[in-house]
Amino acid sequence: MNEPNPFDLAEQEAAENALTEEAKLERLVEVDDFKFVMEDKRGRRMLWRLLAETGVFRLSFTGDMATTNFKEGSRNIGLKYLALIHEVCPETYALMLKEHREYGRRKRNSR
Repeated sequence: MNEPNPFDLAEQEAAENALTEEAKLERLVEVDDFKFVMEDKRGRRMLWRLLAETGVFRLSFTGDMATTNFKEGSRNIGLKYLALIHEVCPETYALMLKEHREYGRRKRNSR
């Protein structure tokens, strides 16, 4: 394998463009996969549970710094998924929320 020439700007730019193209393709696959999950009711239910378990809808502060930091790390993951929902398929967030409310009502009525 040849070492890259630090003085060959065209080679460096070509390598950078190749990485950029690869990153774009990876992003397209990620978005496509995410849309696939969000198109299915079971996928939306699973993602709602993930958001709830990561603490997106509640405060992370506990008074204990270690516990708060741990919860904030978990919450950060959930916030990334929530941002992805709003970026990629915002219309399904409203549907997911509606389905969650209906599921909660059915669950309460069955008790």
